[in-house]
Amino acid sequence: MPVPAARTTATHPLDDLVGRARDGDRAALTDLTRRIQPEVLRRCSRFLPYPQDAEEACRRALDSVARDIGGYRGDSLFTTWLYTVVSDSARQTYRSLKSRSAELTAEAERIPQQRDPRTTSVTAGSRVGLLEALDQLERSRPHLVAPLVLRDLCQMDYGEIAAELDLDPGTVRSRIHEARKHVRRSLAVS
Repeated sequence: MPVPAARTTATHPLDDLVGRARDGDRAALTDLTRRIQPEVLRRCSRFLPYPQDAEEACRRALDSVARDIGGYRGDSLFTTWLYTVVSDSARQTYRSLKSRSAELTAEAERIPQQRDPRTTSVTAGSRVGLLEALDQLERSRPHLVAPLVLRDLCQMDYGEIAAELDLDPGTVRSRIHEARKHVRRSLAVS
């Protein structure tokens, strides 16, 4: 009679902590968010060049982790799930800042001296064009955004992306190629 396989120990230093946090251990969740915060901030900075914007995106991402950790199924690496949360948070922060900037611009036309540098910072920097291009791509071809973001901004390999998105690796490569073409065209226009 075969002997049942022993349960494997955690393969990543955070696996045990993630499991406990997912199971509702508040202390583990607090410890987890404290430990991942530097990496989350670093990754948010890839999207948003202005430090305060990246910090806002980091806070949003950590809030999302705390709120949604119970939904992490564990069929992919925690870091894969985390990078998706981070990219979504960074892009949402950009949209929010852009919207606030537009509101402030309208207000500034009435009272020019009342600009908020924290919200207007998002209009500066080299990555803003990319975020605009991603927004355009999301409106026209939303299925292309996640593979591109996970590959080019989160620097995940094709296999990880395929597993995360439940797609064939060839489909992932094709979507990334197509997304890059659309983004290049958008960036060439701006």
